[in-house]
Amino acid sequence: MRTRAWRYGAADGELLILVHGYRGDHHGLEGLALAASRLAPELSIVVPDLPGFGETPAVPSRTHDLEMFGEWLCEFAAQLSGGAAFAILGHSFGSLVVANARAQGLAPSCTTLINPISAPALEGPQAIMTQLAIGYYKAASLLPEAPSRALLGHPLIVRVMSEVMAKTRDPELRAWIHDQHDRYFSRFADSRTLLDSFRASVSHTVTEYVEAFTGPTLLIAGDRDDITPLSEQLALAHRLESASLRVVPGVGHLVHYEAVDYAAEELITFLRAHSPINTGESAE
Repeated sequence: MRTRAWRYGAADGELLILVHGYRGDHHGLEGLALAASRLAPELSIVVPDLPGFGETPAVPSRTHDLEMFGEWLCEFAAQLSGGAAFAILGHSFGSLVVANARAQGLAPSCTTLINPISAPALEGPQAIMTQLAIGYYKAASLLPEAPSRALLGHPLIVRVMSEVMAKTRDPELRAWIHDQHDRYFSRFADSRTLLDSFRASVSHTVTEYVEAFTGPTLLIAGDRDDITPLSEQLALAHRLESASLRVVPGVGHLVHYEAVDYAAEELITFLRAHSPINTGESAE
């Protein structure tokens, strides 16, 4: 298989890899990539579609569990960097992929996690919602591919997910978020890939991999995140070797949509302070 990826900023600059979340594709992090490239145009920012999502095909004859995604990211980063230093960022499910890859030997100069999955989805205040989601995905798994895909990508289901995650009161921004989810939330290769990935997303947390995080780590989280409470993000920050946490008020799990400029500024400030990658100063 071949990974489809998009590059923003410099064609041959220092490398920053962005890893998107569950059910999305590179479009989810495109705004962040563009904002970061404006602040540090010398960076080469690459956003791949995860295997089985967007324009990257599923990996043949493989269960799309977290180990597979971590293995893929290690190989993708190695080929892309050619052994040179690189930084990495993961959003939501992408934070799990990055964490697992680090446990498999991925060694970025520094790591940024946006809305990391830091609490067990099957426990705590969101357990009921998670169990309902599991029932939904299980029902889809019992159907043949065509009706299964229709159920998994049903516009009403996508809109409910979008309504729950979006916290902004700005009607234009909220409508744009819904449009993004309508366009890109169902671009998965097949229902089995989506179901495998869902199981991976609710069965692991970044906290399982804290020992693999060496070097500086930046965490960016919304204080209204329904998937991981802020208290769990604070606990993760304390457990990591060298971590800082930035909290975005009034924002939930969609920091990359609702606070993209803030996230880009924090990311570039972090890279300039901690990464051997020479990001220089932003152009005037």
